[in-house]
Amino acid sequence: MGFYDLSKEERNQLIIQMETGIIEDLEHQDSGHLLVYASDKDTYIRKQAYSILGRLYHQESRLKERILIRVKDLLAHPDERVRQTAIYSSGEIGEMDKVAALLERGLNDPHYIVRNGVIGAMKQMGRKDPAATLVFAHQHLHDANPEIRRQIIHGIELRGRTHPQDILPILREMQGETNRRVRSMIVHVLGQISYKAGCLETVIQELKTWHNQDLVRQAINEIINIHGEQSYCVHSLEDAKVYIMNELGDIQI
Repeated sequence: MGFYDLSKEERNQLIIQMETGIIEDLEHQDSGHLLVYASDKDTYIRKQAYSILGRLYHQESRLKERILIRVKDLLAHPDERVRQTAIYSSGEIGEMDKVAALLERGLNDPHYIVRNGVIGAMKQMGRKDPAATLVFAHQHLHDANPEIRRQIIHGIELRGRTHPQDILPILREMQGETNRRVRSMIVHVLGQISYKAGCLETVIQELKTWHNQDLVRQAINEIINIHGEQSYCVHSLEDAKVYIMNELGDIQI
């Protein structure tokens, strides 16, 4: 039975049971309960496990080092679900100096769910430790593996939605990217960081300085598509188009 097959009361009881078992593991330097939850087929059970680890890390100073040890152990486990839980736990811990090495291992993990987990962890890190997260991103921005470059760009997206000025220099540095999937991710992220208050203006002013006009055109099309499809955009489609044309009138969209 999955987590959301339970009633609200049963879910709350399960969370208490999980936390009690995980604390018992940590106090006895064991992983019995934690491994059961970290390997569960239900995504939401695993989510509760790494949420509990993150919460305990920030609430129980006596357990911090033991949590870091257990997360490192989980990342060496043969089950990809367990390794994914370790990566998400790193994001919940949220201190880059403590988890950078774990995220680097995750970037090179043989299983895609673990590699994709790094994207989610980086999004969390971008809220909790933004400066260090951007440094980490820049360190891996030109990795020889294009999938790592793509993951890194995707990982900084959430920070860019509220602080586009923080990630635009990184995206500018990547405007010469030749890999199709990485270029598509750059375009996607530029669209995703353009719809909140003040963000469209920040993104367009940045794009005015880019030399890769083809990538700029793709980004503008993505931005217009988002403003046409999504009701949550601050600007209407027509207002966005007028602003873009006024600022980038020489760009053939």
